[in-house]
Amino acid sequence: MSKVVVFDHPLIQHKLSIMRSKDTGTKEFRELLNEIAMLMVYEVTRDLPTEEVEIETPICVCKAKQLAGKKLGIVPILRAGLGMVDAVTKLIPAARVGHIGLYRDPETHEPHEYYCKLPDDAENRELLVLDPMLATGGSASDAITLIKARGCNHIRLVNLIAAPEGVAKVQQDHPDVDIYIAAMDDHLNEHAYIVPGLGDAGDRLFGTK
Repeated sequence: MSKVVVFDHPLIQHKLSIMRSKDTGTKEFRELLNEIAMLMVYEVTRDLPTEEVEIETPICVCKAKQLAGKKLGIVPILRAGLGMVDAVTKLIPAARVGHIGLYRDPETHEPHEYYCKLPDDAENRELLVLDPMLATGGSASDAITLIKARGCNHIRLVNLIAAPEGVAKVQQDHPDVDIYIAAMDDHLNEHAYIVPGLGDAGDRLFGTK
């Protein structure tokens, strides 16, 4: 079974509390999502392998460390996942960016694919799948399935808020994919929204409602 890592850092929790408020506007919501995503990815990448290299500083030659192993890629799930991309590329400028488009049927709440474009060498990269909300888990699970179908097997899922139902769905379908979240909320309501959650992340991010 995959692991679920909940980041309880005070800065993350403080910023997430402001995001949850219905009075937080689009501009501030967008900025907070970016800030939290950066703090989370800093921790998600803590175990990346490094190698020792020799460099020459203005003072002398010394041993230093740099990233080794697989290169990184990020795959936001459209559209809310786009709000997390800039945060990752600021920390990891060389990361390649793919995109997966899924929409949720308003009646069945089932996800449907409409777009998938990954880097040419995605199968050789450590991929971070980004989406602020892990509700039913259907979109995340389908996105990971699409990625795996293209030969990628090194995948991590990064969400701000998750419901137990969504975590269970991803762990059932993809027990090899670790999940990183800032909060585990209580449950889903009858409309498949996370409770207490923060509403529709995409609408709040782009000001479409």
